[in-house]
Amino acid sequence: MKVIICGAGQVGFGIAERLSQEDNDVSVIDTSAELIAHITETLDVRGYVGHGAHPDVLARAGADQADMIIAVTLYDEVNIVACEVAHAIFNVPTKVARIRAQSYLAPEYSDLFSRENVPIDVSISPEIEVGRLVLRRISFPGATDVVRFAEDRIAMIAIECMEDCPVVDTPLQQLSQLFPDLMATVTGIFRDGELIIPHSSEQLQTGDLAYVICDRDHTRRTLALFGHEEQEARRIVILGGGNIGYFVARTIEEQQPRMRVKLIESDRNRAVLIADKLNNTVVLQGSAMDQRILTQADVQDADLVVALTNSDQINILGSMMAKRLGAKSTLVLINEPAYQGFSTAAGVDAYINPRAVTISRVLQHVRKGRIRSVYAVQNGMAEVIEAEALETSPLVGRALRELELPDGIRIGALYRDKMFIRPDGSTRIKAKDRVVLLAAASAVRDVEQLFRVSIQYF
Repeated sequence: MKVIICGAGQVGFGIAERLSQEDNDVSVIDTSAELIAHITETLDVRGYVGHGAHPDVLARAGADQADMIIAVTLYDEVNIVACEVAHAIFNVPTKVARIRAQSYLAPEYSDLFSRENVPIDVSISPEIEVGRLVLRRISFPGATDVVRFAEDRIAMIAIECMEDCPVVDTPLQQLSQLFPDLMATVTGIFRDGELIIPHSSEQLQTGDLAYVICDRDHTRRTLALFGHEEQEARRIVILGGGNIGYFVARTIEEQQPRMRVKLIESDRNRAVLIADKLNNTVVLQGSAMDQRILTQADVQDADLVVALTNSDQINILGSMMAKRLGAKSTLVLINEPAYQGFSTAAGVDAYINPRAVTISRVLQHVRKGRIRSVYAVQNGMAEVIEAEALETSPLVGRALRELELPDGIRIGALYRDKMFIRPDGSTRIKAKDRVVLLAAASAVRDVEQLFRVSIQYF
């Protein structure tokens, strides 16, 4: 596949890195010669210095032969125009744009991005995507990651196995026997820097991070089985009132009115603006690293501090100060991969990587076959994939124990007739089933083949 990426920042670099690793033909455009030099020296991609929305620059990058353009510059309008030019002049089939301004995404303008109006096939709002992830993490304390699939009926949760974890040293196949009515399957284990796709005889160890696919209604029970029975936060302090912080505060007001939320925003005008829009949230204007402001926000009594400013340094240091003042737990937004590595040593309880969220959304539209949803874990070591089985799929009609699945794939759940099915050896996949699985990066191509649209389908 030939892909053009407009924007060589952190998100553009991450997408280019992943696509180039999979032998795609990738070209990257950016106005910064420094960023282009870095990306071409580091990755197997072509780089072009110029404006991503200019026809001559797109032409030099090979837009006339491109299968997809992904516009992820810092500016919505550049991303929009780049897609329009790619459509009007070069007839690029698939156009993806990152859109940050919420005005473009308002419900009353839902038909704005369409072939008849602004020809963007996929609009990605990192702020909304990250905001939803933050809300899921708040709802399920104890999980280090939570993602929904299959019309929100299936959840993937990442759970750390602590020293008191009851299921440590128990073969996975025994878990099914001990808890036959628990709709959950361990599909991946992250251990000592490696991601393992386990067999049924594998045992969990203390310190493992288990990736579990379960029925949405069994999420809390699954967490409890792993020894995580933390109570949902009732007193929350949000650091940062940008798009993400405001989205989280507003959604909590709408969906969890009993939660008490206080928000700290450094910019006075922004603080006044969001204070007018929020009803029950207390908004304080000041620095997230000012101990006096943190104390005024009653951070010492907070169940959870969520750091969502645009600065990784402020997020990390602000959360460290909050913990020192008495906050029970912290959840921190960290963009820079180098900071993520030592976040735990710095006292951060959990962090969110916004780049990973955006890359996962893009991968969903890069994948071939009937792939409905994709979520990358551990910096791309594996992907949780939701795919639809077709009549021609080699998976259909045979018991799972009879299938010779490629190495690196473990099926976690089926979704059929709006029902969750936990698979076992006798389970048979039917056409139109949605299959949620975890696949190592090396097995993603195999997944695409298993769910490809065959010529026999037509």
